[in-house]
Order: sequence, then C-alpha cells, then structure tokens
Amino acid sequence: MKNTITYKGYVGSVEFSEEDNVFFGKVMGIRSLISYEGTNGKSLVKNFHDSIDEYLKDCEKLKKEPEVAYKGTFNVRIKPELHKQAVICAMAQNVSLNNFVEEAVRAFVAAQQ
Repeated sequence: MKNTITYKGYVGSVEFSEEDNVFFGKVMGIRSLISYEGTNGKSLVKNFHDSIDEYLKDCEKLKKEPEVAYKGTFNVRIKPELHKQAVICAMAQNVSLNNFVEEAVRAFVAAQQ
C-alpha cells in the first residue's frame, strides 16, 4: 500500500483516522495548505483531484503563479568531514558535487523500491 497519491505534479499524503473512520491527507512540498478527505479510497482521490483543481483555479483567478513542489533544489547539511570526502570522490570521478549527490540519492532511492 502506498501512502501517497499524485495528480498534476502534486503529491499528497494518505492517512487514516480510525476514530473518525475517514481517510485524509494534504499536499506535500508546498507552503499552501491543501487538504482533502474521503470515506473510502475513491472519494479520497476525487477530493484530492478536486482540491488541486480548485487551487489552480484560485491561482489563475488571483493571477498568482501556483507553487511547484519539489523544484529540484534543496540544501543539505552534513558533517564537514563527509562533505570533504564527497568532494574528493566527485573530483576523482570528474563530476560536480551536485551530480555526485544526485547519483548517490538516485541509487539509494532505487534500492528502496
């Protein structure tokens, strides 16, 4: 079972409240709060899609650019020694540190799937 759903490039969480007997979630990776819920999987997905569509319509109405989730840029804080070792490894492979980190993350993610 996945704990996320996607639509038009947006990723939403999927959670369940046993107390309320309802599925719910929110769009991840953006500052705007977009939430949705449903009593079953089908209604959850429909409400997720409707919430995204409404958000995009509101942005258009307000002449505001919709937020884009996961733009491909993020800051990573690591210990200085690991940073140094990563730079040395990247240089040894004749690639940039960005490319080195991207490949490392790609390999780790692929191993998890």
